[in-house]
Order: sequence, then structure tokens, then C-alpha cells
Amino acid sequence: MNDKARQVLQRGVVIPASPLALTAERKFDERRQRALWRYYVAAGAGGIAVGVHTTQFAIRDPEVGLFRPVLELAAEEISAANARRDEPVLAIAGACGRTEQAVGEATLARELGYDAVLLSLAALADAGDDELIAHCRTVAEIIPLVGFYLQPAVGGRVLGSAFWRRFAEIAHVVAIKMAPFNRYHTIDVVRAVIEAGRGDIALYTGNDDNIVIDLLTPYRFPGPGGRPVERRIVGGLLGHWAVWTRRAVELLARCRAAGPEAEPELLRLNVEVTDANAALFDAANGFAGCIAGVHEVLRRQGLLAGTWCLDPRETLSPSQAEEIARVCAAYPHLTDDDFVREHLDEWLG
Repeated sequence: MNDKARQVLQRGVVIPASPLALTAERKFDERRQRALWRYYVAAGAGGIAVGVHTTQFAIRDPEVGLFRPVLELAAEEISAANARRDEPVLAIAGACGRTEQAVGEATLARELGYDAVLLSLAALADAGDDELIAHCRTVAEIIPLVGFYLQPAVGGRVLGSAFWRRFAEIAHVVAIKMAPFNRYHTIDVVRAVIEAGRGDIALYTGNDDNIVIDLLTPYRFPGPGGRPVERRIVGGLLGHWAVWTRRAVELLARCRAAGPEAEPELLRLNVEVTDANAALFDAANGFAGCIAGVHEVLRRQGLLAGTWCLDPRETLSPSQAEEIARVCAAYPHLTDDDFVREHLDEWLG
């Protein structure tokens, strides 16, 4: 990762976790996929994550064969965007599986010019900390690493503070995305990073249920030598920010600039964002429709043609569409429909 990219990451930016654009036949829709990434760049996102949970892990299935094509297309679009910018849009690739698979995916990401990989540990569900750390170190030798605390409800596993303390000592770790949807577990990560003395590891929220509070909260714990150290979560790498991205960029700026007088308004906004996320991510049904919910918003805006997922069984849950309609009507200030409407033809061109 070059110095400019590292500066962007450490300052804190909006990084949407990219969905996968498909046709009604569940084939890769390159035109709408490009349009989606162009939307993120135009909205002010500072990075794009591809090959992650929101992109659907099934792109890796040999019969699907979309992992490399999706990463290649994203690298092409991000490179084209960066040629017109002074500050780079970060390219983050998802990597998962056991060590052999993760190494292969990390190697591909490096070859395609990605800045880092977001490493899922879901495939090592029964591994102890020693095995997990060895796995992470191996991948980090290939490309800079973004740690990933994925909530168990969608395939993650519980990772203790002792693991994160050792993880933070890996030299090539550049950031950690915290998405356990759990206050205790989020604190474990922040405390471990502070105790390790790693002020250069950027902290990103993936807690779609608590976005605003994560961005507002100061975390203070004893660092090396017992001296109190305060850290903040500087940005987000979020499936929620794959929609209404223009508003996400504005929200991050508001949280960064907030003073005490702004906190009551932002606390109310946190409730609204969380309510909207419950509809998008289908919290009422254990997140069964989380990817389809993101697709539904993008379909309504015209960025995607439909809500199709690679697995035909992965659909909106009963009443989820009505819930999405409810939050769109209740919180129009959270949406960026006018912005999308104004530029959609340009992005699809």
C-alpha cells in the first residue's frame, strides 16, 4: 500500500461493501456493475470492497467462476477513476477460505493492484488462536491486511481479546473492520489495538446496527506503559453504505465535525439509521434477506435491474419490501434518490 492510500485509510472514509449485479438469468451484468461502482466514486466514497459478503461468497464456486472477473472489472474501474483524481479510491478485495485458498485470493488481489485484502476467518471455525494467527501472518506477507470481525449470524465466529492483541502485532495489518454486532466484542478489538501500541491500524465500523454511535464514540484504554490512549473509529466498511452512499459520506463528515451541541441530533439520527438498517438487513428474520434487501434499494433507484442473487433461495423475506418502503418514506433524508436519478444515465453509459 503506497503512502497516499495509507493516508486515506487512516484518515477514515466511506467504503461500500459492493453488491453483485446480475441479470434475470443470474449472469454477471457488467454494465450495471460498472454503473454501481461509478455511483460510489461520484458519491464520494473513499474506497470500494469487492469479493466480500455483500458481493456473495458464491462467486468463488467453480461453476459460477466470477471471483476473478469481478475483481478484474473492479480494478479496471477503480484505476480509471484514480487516473482522474489526486487522492486514490482504495481497492479492497475480500479473501476467505483456509490458508491455501486465502493465499491464492490474496495473490490475485496483489497482481490486480488492490491495496489490501479483508480477510474472513469463517472457514477456520474450529481453529485455535495459534492456527488463526499463523494463517493471518501468511496472508499478510502477500498484501496488506484488513482484519475482519464478522458476526456469527452470517457465518463469522467469536474472536477473543487475546486473539486481537496478537493480531494487532502483525506488521502488515493496516486496518480492522469490526462487524460483530456486539458492543462487548467491539470493545475487545479497540482495547487490543491500543494495548498493542498500534496507532497506525485504522479502525473501521462494520456494525451496521450501530453506525453513528461507533463513529461518535471515543475509546480510552491504557496503552503500553499504562498511559491512557484514546482512539476513534475513523470510517466504515459497510454493506449498509452500499446504498444511499452520498448520504453516508455526508454522515461521516458530520460525525467527524460534531461537537457537544450536535450530539442529541446525531443520537436521534443513529436510531433512524439503525431502524433503516433493520429493514435492509432483515433483522427480524435473522438477516436472511440482508443481501436481497440491499439489492432492493438499488433496484428501486434503477442501479440494479432486480434483486436476484446467485442462490435462487436468497430472496427478500416476507414483508421485507414493505419494511424497506416504510423506512424510505419515514427517513427521506437518509436516501440519495435525487442524486442517483440525476446521474444514472451517465453511469450506465
